[in-house]
This record gives sequence, structure tokens and C-alpha cells, in this order.
Amino acid sequence: MNKQKRIEILTRFRDSNPNPDTELEYSSTFELLIAVILSAQATDKGVNKATSKLFPDANTPGAILALGVDGLKDYINSIGLYNSKAENIIKTCAILVRDYHGEVPEDREALESLPGVGRKTANVVLNTAFGWPTIAVDTHIFRVANRTKFAPGKNVRAVEDKLEKVIPKEFKTDAHHWFILHGRYTCIARKPRCGSCLIEDLCEYPHKTSDD
Repeated sequence: MNKQKRIEILTRFRDSNPNPDTELEYSSTFELLIAVILSAQATDKGVNKATSKLFPDANTPGAILALGVDGLKDYINSIGLYNSKAENIIKTCAILVRDYHGEVPEDREALESLPGVGRKTANVVLNTAFGWPTIAVDTHIFRVANRTKFAPGKNVRAVEDKLEKVIPKEFKTDAHHWFILHGRYTCIARKPRCGSCLIEDLCEYPHKTSDD
């Protein structure tokens, strides 16, 4: 895909959704971090359902630490992998209290050192909470980038690196959200809704569907 097409795609995304945001529900950087940890191999809807019960009772590292692993599990047991997620979250909260005065650090290396936090989670927090121009490549972004030929790559890091290279600075902060939403609601996995896609004429996917 050439540069002109990419810019037109990003322009259309921006025009249709000038202020995109995550669909995870949160009211602080810490709540966002916990929600993103929980969202691994889970839907945002499922995470929001669990955190709507958890956060009113415990939404600081100290408060979640006080729940303990078993207490936290009672809130998040509807989410996949909740056992390991609960253990990681408790360990992360302990580190935040011990090393960062209960605050989420605005630092990639520090974030990625937290249990349950990988590069993708760190990218989401840096982008959504701190406004960094990072691009967290999940399954939706990986699919859209490859299917449209916007930024093809064999793995998520290759796609991230390509997106970082080809997306102009003016679009970079919001690109993460645009691609996720496009993959979640239009360029879906089994049968993309090409007929209702605002970039159908620019997309280079060879097997477009005829209906929406």
C-alpha cells in the first residue's frame, strides 16, 4: 500500500471519529492498568462487567492488596485466566505501593517489569493514560493491518514496527484506537463487513465481501 492511500485511510478514520478512546471503563490510570491486564484474552464488555463491581470497592493498589488473591478472584472470576491474573495483579499492586508510592509509572521499562504487563499492555497505558504515540497491536490491529495491506507483518511486533514507520506523527496517537474499533466492528475476523466499510475502496484485501 502506498503512502497516499495510508494517509487517506487515516484521514477518513479521523473524520469519522476525531476523539477515539478505549472501550474499557476506567476513571484513573491505575484503573486503566488493571482493566488492561484483565483484558488479555477477554472482551472489554466482560472486563467492564467485572470492574464495575471491583472498582467501587477497591480501586487503588493498597485497596486491592487488602483483598488478597482470593478476595480479588471473587470479583474477576467471570474473566478468562482469572487465577493467574489475580496473582499478577496482587504482585503488581505490591510493587506499585513499594516502589512508586502507589502511582502508575510513566515509563515503558518500569511498566513492562510489572507482573502481567507486557509490551502491548504498556503501550495501551502509555497511549491512553499518558498520551504517548504508541501503537499496541492486538488481534484486531494485527488482522486489519495485514488484511488491508496497510502494514503487513508476520507477528505483532513486526506489525507494530511497520505501523510506527508508516503512520505520520499527526495520526499516531489515535491510530491505535481507530484500528481496534475498525477490526472490532467492521473488519471482523470471519466475514469482514466490506459493504459498510468507509475505507473499502482503499483496502487491498483481495476477498472483499459483497454485502454488509
